[in-house]
Amino acid sequence: MSIPTMGRPGRRGFPGRWGFPSAFSTLAGSGALLLAATLGSCAAPAEDAPEAAVAEAAPQVRLGIEVLLTDSLHLVKGKKVGLITNHSGTDRNGKTTIDLLHEHPDIEVVALFGPEHGIRGDALAGVDLDDSVDEKTGIPVYSLYGATFEFKPEMLANVDALVYDIMDINVRYYTYPSTMAYGIKAAGEKGIPFIVLDRPNPIRGDVVQGNVLDPAFSSFVGLYPVPMRHGLTMGELARMISGEFGAPADVRVVPAEGWQRSMTFDQTGLPWVKPSPNLPTLAAGIAYAGTCLFEGTPISVGRGTDFAYEWIGAPWLDGVELAAALNAYAIPGVTFEPATFTPGTAADKKFEGVEVHGVRFVPASSDYDAPRAGVAALVEVYKRSKNQWSWREEHFDHLAGTDQVRLGVEAGKSMQEITAGWDEAVAAFKQRAAPYLIYR
Repeated sequence: MSIPTMGRPGRRGFPGRWGFPSAFSTLAGSGALLLAATLGSCAAPAEDAPEAAVAEAAPQVRLGIEVLLTDSLHLVKGKKVGLITNHSGTDRNGKTTIDLLHEHPDIEVVALFGPEHGIRGDALAGVDLDDSVDEKTGIPVYSLYGATFEFKPEMLANVDALVYDIMDINVRYYTYPSTMAYGIKAAGEKGIPFIVLDRPNPIRGDVVQGNVLDPAFSSFVGLYPVPMRHGLTMGELARMISGEFGAPADVRVVPAEGWQRSMTFDQTGLPWVKPSPNLPTLAAGIAYAGTCLFEGTPISVGRGTDFAYEWIGAPWLDGVELAAALNAYAIPGVTFEPATFTPGTAADKKFEGVEVHGVRFVPASSDYDAPRAGVAALVEVYKRSKNQWSWREEHFDHLAGTDQVRLGVEAGKSMQEITAGWDEAVAAFKQRAAPYLIYR
C-alpha cells in the first residue's frame, strides 16, 4: 500500500490548553478509586511516601531523546538535522527537544517541521498554519498543516537526517502519524535516515481494539489498515509503515528504555504532556479511542472542558436514561454516569456556551474496550436524537475507517452486529505487526 497524496483531507483536533496535569487527577465517580488504585497517578508522590513504594509505583522510563543524547549520539552527530516535533517533544524535565538538539555542540538543527496544532501545540484543531521562524532559535519552521501536508524538496534541501519526536495518543484517528508517514516517505526518496525518538504508548501496547481501516477510506486522520487502538509506539509504527505500507526508508528507532507493553503512562514516572490541546488526561486518551467517532456527528465531545472526550452530550438528550441504557450493555471495565456540561471554545462550535446533557465514560480499568463502548453509545444516542441527528458523513467514515459503522447505526443494527468480525481482523493485524515490535 502506497502513501496516498492528500488534497484537503478530513481532519480532527482538540482545542484547549496544554500542560502537565496528573493523568487521573481529575477522575471522579464510581470507577475513579479503582482506576487510580490500579494505574497509579502521574502526579509527583507525596513527600512522606516510602522510597521503595515510590520506585515500585513509578519506574523511571528513559525517553528516546534522553537515550539519544547519552547513548546514541552517533545517529545525529555532525549531521544537519530536520526536526519534526511540537510542544510534547521534551525530556522528563520539560526541556524541549528543539532546545536540547540546538544547544548541543555536535548537532546542527537546520529546519523545524510543525504538525497539526503547530510547533508549540496551541493552535485550534483544523486551523491552517503558516511557515515561520522559531523566535528562540532562529530556525525556520515549515508547517505541515496548512498549504501542504507533505514535505517539499526545498524544505529538505539542507537536511541529511530527519528526526521525529512527538508524544502521540496512539489511536488510529490522529494526524501526527500521517505527518510522520510523509516524513518517512520523504526521507526514503531523499536517501537520508528517518530517526524516531520513541516514547511510550500512553494507553498500553498490549491492548489492541477496534476495527481495521478499510484502505478505501484512507485519509489524513487514518492512512493505514490498522485498528483504532493499535497498541504500537510511534517507533514501531514507523517500522511498520516502512516495511508494510509502501514507504521504504532507513528508519532507525531510539527506544524508550524501560517501557513495557503493559504499562500505561502513569506507570512510567514521566510527567504527562497533553499530546494535543484537548486531551487533558490519560483517561481522556483511553476514552478517545471510542468517543472521537462522535466528531462526525452533531454530538459534543466536551471540547473546551476539563473532561474532553470523557463525555458526550447534546441539549436534547436525557443523561439518566442514556446512562441506564449504556450500563445495560455491561461492557467490562467501564460504567456510564449521567453528565451535564457546557462545551467551551472549539473550532467545531458544537453547542459552545450551551448546557448539554449526556454521559461520562467512567473507567475502572485501562483495557476496557473503548471502541465498542463508542459504538454502543452511537447506537443509543442515534435512537434518541431522531430529527436532531445529522452525519458529517465523509468525516465520520474517515474516522471509522469504513462506512459500515454509519450504515449499521442507520439500519438499527446492534453494537454486537456492527462490531462482528473486529476481533478476527485485530488478530490478523497483530500477526502482521509482530516483526516490527521493539518492546516486550
